[in-house]
Amino acid sequence: MSPEYLEGYTTLLAEVSDTGRLPRRAELDALRELGEQAAESGHGLRELVGLFLGETRRVWGTLPGVARAAGAAERARTGDAVLGAVDAAIAAFGEGHERAQRLAVRQEEAARREFVDDLLYGRSDLGRLAERAERFGLRLAHEHAVAVAEGDEPFDDIHPVARRVERELLGRFGDRDVLITTKEGRLVCVGASRERTVLDAFATYARWPDVGRPGARRVAIGRVHSGAGGVVHSYEEALGALELAEQLELDEPVLRAADLLVFPVLLRDRAAMADLVRTVLGPLTQSRGGAGPLLETIGALAASGYVNAEAARRLKVSVRTLSYRLERIKFLTGYDPADGLQRFTLETAAMGARLLGWPDKPL
Repeated sequence: MSPEYLEGYTTLLAEVSDTGRLPRRAELDALRELGEQAAESGHGLRELVGLFLGETRRVWGTLPGVARAAGAAERARTGDAVLGAVDAAIAAFGEGHERAQRLAVRQEEAARREFVDDLLYGRSDLGRLAERAERFGLRLAHEHAVAVAEGDEPFDDIHPVARRVERELLGRFGDRDVLITTKEGRLVCVGASRERTVLDAFATYARWPDVGRPGARRVAIGRVHSGAGGVVHSYEEALGALELAEQLELDEPVLRAADLLVFPVLLRDRAAMADLVRTVLGPLTQSRGGAGPLLETIGALAASGYVNAEAARRLKVSVRTLSYRLERIKFLTGYDPADGLQRFTLETAAMGARLLGWPDKPL
């Protein structure tokens, strides 16, 4: 290691041993600057402390005050003054080293956050984005998919669940073509499609609770796409899946955008969907309890695979009450849930009602 980091150190020890003075502020500031330079050059603090201690040992016997000390008391005073100077010098050098490291960490975090924003929003030149991605372990020429986890509380980079998920995933899969980050209070994972188990593992780890903190409530996984634009597309699909799950009150903890492709199709013509809801389900508003309970019954029946006992359990009503509700649905709408085609119409209209917020919102 270059001796330039010891510049002025031997002179300082010699003067302290000779006069017993304390290190001056200018001397300590110079050592702090040397510490910053050493950190920027990539030298670790441990080896630098070893360098200072080794130099102290080498020159100890030649220091003026140590050499001329006559008695034990004088040697003790001189040695105490020199060791105090050694302590102050190493502390100042270490402070400069740590300051440079903190600055480097903040700069790295800022660069990473800027990259994540550009990656997920597609706001940067794709060629330049691909070059920056290499620095963070992604090769955008490959196909990737994005998973997004949301919980009852927002996730940030220091959240215990976020840190545990990153530790588990990187420990299992390494840091190539896997990026863990947070965005708008959600936990996000970008993974290469060839490692299909990465996003499945992410969904599992994200939903595990941490000490005193709940895990993610729901995870959505976008489809696989290629290139930087594909990452944006997959991310938007995952966000769309989370939004649909909220609107439709889906119970599944893990959603895949590929399984929900029918819903964007249904909503592509909102006017036609609104007309379907009004025509098929509008008469349910004539029921004594309003359309809500009967609409909920249609959803529970579909979710249970049209097994009446299971649907009743989900609704927390008796099978007899369920049967009564089904008769009311058939009477009011003219559609029979027992008929295959009419059942599909009821299900589609019920899904459309949830997506449009009916009956709480007028159509």
